[in-house]
Amino acid sequence: MALDTWLIYLAASIGLSLTPGPNGLLALTHGALYGPGKTLATIGGGALGFVGGIGLSMFGIASVLSLAGELLLVMKVVGGLYLVWLGVQVWRSPAPGGGMVQPGGEVNGWAMARQGFFSALANPKVILFFAAFLPQFIDPAASLWLQFVIMAATFALVECLTELSIAGFAGRVSGWLQRSGKGFNRACGSLFMLIGSWLPLSR
Repeated sequence: MALDTWLIYLAASIGLSLTPGPNGLLALTHGALYGPGKTLATIGGGALGFVGGIGLSMFGIASVLSLAGELLLVMKVVGGLYLVWLGVQVWRSPAPGGGMVQPGGEVNGWAMARQGFFSALANPKVILFFAAFLPQFIDPAASLWLQFVIMAATFALVECLTELSIAGFAGRVSGWLQRSGKGFNRACGSLFMLIGSWLPLSR
């Protein structure tokens, strides 16, 4: 990939990562609940999910989804139900405060990573979006695998840094969030449920 093309892709990736979405909201919530250190598991899982989405887009799954309307609808419903379930879990979480644990035990890093991973893949429109976004930077004469590695690594790194900043911000204001009690959790949980309910209805 030419350097000037990569720089444009990097700038576009930064803009995309700053767009509000389920993974940024999850990083904010987990950063408030458990602190930015433990939220690294969530962020890492989300990065892997985005890498998977980029891979599916670049290697043809997106074209199948764009043609098979019924399959896309099924994936939207499944993804929406997952986000609604995630919203319920956030709603029921303890009042935020950096370093708090889930009821009944330590924070499960694998569970947090899974939430980040599936949150990134829950919206099939992410795959379609990457399918429309990535071809602008792909050189058909060059190795597709090498370009995939460069693009996926770049976007994953940008997304990780963005979400880590969000989690760090949430951790710094955890005192205020703790005083706010359950209100913060209910607001974030409601947003997840709203996104999940809207997803199957979106075009």
